[in-house]
Amino acid sequence: MPEFLNNLDWTSFTPILTQLVLKIGLAILTLFVGWKISNWGGRLVARGLDRKKIDPTLKPFLTSLTSTVIKVAVVVSAIQTAGVQATSFAAILGAAGLAVGMALSGTLQNFAGGIILLIIRPFRVGDVIETQGYTGKVNEIQIFQTILLTGDNKMIHIPNGKLSNESLINYSTMTTRRVDLSFGIGYEDDIEEARSIILEIASGLEQVHRDPQPFVKVGELADSSVNFTVRLWVDSPDYWEVHFTMIDQVKKTFDEKGISIPYPQTDIHLHRVKK
Repeated sequence: MPEFLNNLDWTSFTPILTQLVLKIGLAILTLFVGWKISNWGGRLVARGLDRKKIDPTLKPFLTSLTSTVIKVAVVVSAIQTAGVQATSFAAILGAAGLAVGMALSGTLQNFAGGIILLIIRPFRVGDVIETQGYTGKVNEIQIFQTILLTGDNKMIHIPNGKLSNESLINYSTMTTRRVDLSFGIGYEDDIEEARSIILEIASGLEQVHRDPQPFVKVGELADSSVNFTVRLWVDSPDYWEVHFTMIDQVKKTFDEKGISIPYPQTDIHLHRVKK
């Protein structure tokens, strides 16, 4: 051992080392207990929101926000418990905050986007929306992202910044929707008979509204077919049921009545050239 180490009075360092170990141990204990409290606080807020029957849209956001705020406070408290002075810590935190803020600018934008979504409410939990190339039911709105469930049960995570700054379609906002369909018949078929068949099928569906009345008119004289434009008003939950039922029943009835449904085809004529 070097000579200068032999000459040191190690007994004078014992209180300092003991105090340092105690501070570090207390800081670790603060982190452990504080982390447990943050999780407990989040669950407590969730139960409180359930009792107050708060809008389900707010519940995930407020729960995760409460837990995050408590965890930040716990980390700050643990650092101060370890012996870092508040002024020094503030300076370090300021510098780190600037660096982290620049690195996580997208994350901060998503947080701000979550606040905006909760204020303007373009959709709620349970609504069916289309955005960013996806269509699904809103399952949860979190601090940084919104979770959608697609019709085939895929979970889609979309950043809140994107949702708050770009266009989206909410299929659940309005109580009624219009079903737009098109049916083609051959030029040799009876237009009035085909129109009557479509109207009869539409009127026979209880989901189809009588006001406005079903709309069935010739909309286009196409290359190989006469196309009917069909517009039916229904309650939003009945949209797809009416859509598929109309296509199924019109095809079957047209077949029974001998009305043709043209499809693209090419006629090839061969000519023999005499030499």
